[in-house]
Amino acid sequence: MSNSPDVHKLRVLTVNTHKGFTAFNRRFILPELREAVRSTGADLVFLQEVLGSHDGHASRHHDWPVTSHYEFLADSMWSDFAYGRNAVYPDGHHGNALLSKYPILSHRNLDISITGPERRGLLHCVLQVPGNDEVHAICVHLSLLESHRQLQLDLLCKLLDSLPSHAPVIIAGDFNDWQLRGNATLARCDYLHEAFERHHGLLAKTYPARFPLLRLDRVYLRNASSHSPKILGNRPWTHLSDHLPLAVEVHL
Repeated sequence: MSNSPDVHKLRVLTVNTHKGFTAFNRRFILPELREAVRSTGADLVFLQEVLGSHDGHASRHHDWPVTSHYEFLADSMWSDFAYGRNAVYPDGHHGNALLSKYPILSHRNLDISITGPERRGLLHCVLQVPGNDEVHAICVHLSLLESHRQLQLDLLCKLLDSLPSHAPVIIAGDFNDWQLRGNATLARCDYLHEAFERHHGLLAKTYPARFPLLRLDRVYLRNASSHSPKILGNRPWTHLSDHLPLAVEVHL
């Protein structure tokens, strides 16, 4: 990597995969989702609700991949990937994942579950991007409960405080912040901005995919600038999950 040209721009995509099924679990569409993700040419893909394994579904669907869903999505296009297992059940498990065209030097999954059966995590990856000492990527999927979300956002802020103050940080995922209270909490984190809010004055509407009303998915940056933020709101995306993906160009 030392002889590689410096990289000053990363194409970022975040998508809640809904475990590879359409809204209401009517149809298994992971192969279609892979083609759509590949078509974006993203350098970094932040995935939420991605399956590590599920024996029941595997026995029922003839086109179920032999690998984990995140490996299937990575295919030959993203050389590195990391997975943070959050929810575990008798048939399998799911969580967050990051697909990267650049080496992932290290990763850790921070358990931010509060109480009860709902399991949540922050997947924190350190990336080797030419021309940068280190780039931090944090994949987020927060609780459905407001009180839990606020505690989880505090934990996210503590994670940010622990990182080198000069390092670029990309935070993306499903914040489930339908009441929009969490955005004010994150505004207290130093030097953090949300891409869609900065460019359009409002957070992106992403849920439900076919008629988006709620602003659940976000891309926050520190020590980096955001450009050309887009909601991928046309076909096939409207039929590939219950969330619309977000795409942002990040300049380091």
